[in-house]
Amino acid sequence: MTLPLPKNKFEEILHSPLATGIALFVASALAMIMANTGLAETYLAIQNMPVVLGIGTFVIDHELYLWVNEALMALFFLLVGMEIKQEFITGHLSCRQQRVLPLFAMLGGLVVPILFYVAVNYNSPETLNGWAIPAATDIAFALGVMAMFGKRVPVGLKVCLVAIAVMDDLAAIVIIALFYGSGLKMG
Repeated sequence: MTLPLPKNKFEEILHSPLATGIALFVASALAMIMANTGLAETYLAIQNMPVVLGIGTFVIDHELYLWVNEALMALFFLLVGMEIKQEFITGHLSCRQQRVLPLFAMLGGLVVPILFYVAVNYNSPETLNGWAIPAATDIAFALGVMAMFGKRVPVGLKVCLVAIAVMDDLAAIVIIALFYGSGLKMG
């Protein structure tokens, strides 16, 4: 029988859910400060830094922001989507009655920000076209806030909030595809 090695205090803090939430907020604050001060050029240089991934003759060469937006976010949504699917099949959202609250909360979280945006920008045709921007919540922040509270947040509440955020983001993707893209293509 092997005993686990004792963790030092730094390792305990580093692996705590609170550290994850704090890191998310610090990184976001730092990015907003850099983007809106004299450090904007540095921020853009980091964002547009080329990142190359290659194996043999297969090479993918994109800027850092595209790796985050396209690759990491796709992986993130895949993992979150798999968790939600499990909840829909065998977990807290496995019966219809348990899906009603997240569904209506998603609809409210989608429609109210859009109506507010339209009301504020009604007399401005050049900005009114951005009505879908406030449609999506930021699931990473919702998860970060919940992670900061750790086990004090009931599992059912976590599942409900993640379900709301995922459904809201999926609805926003459909809205953006229908109204800002060339439409949805099946198959």
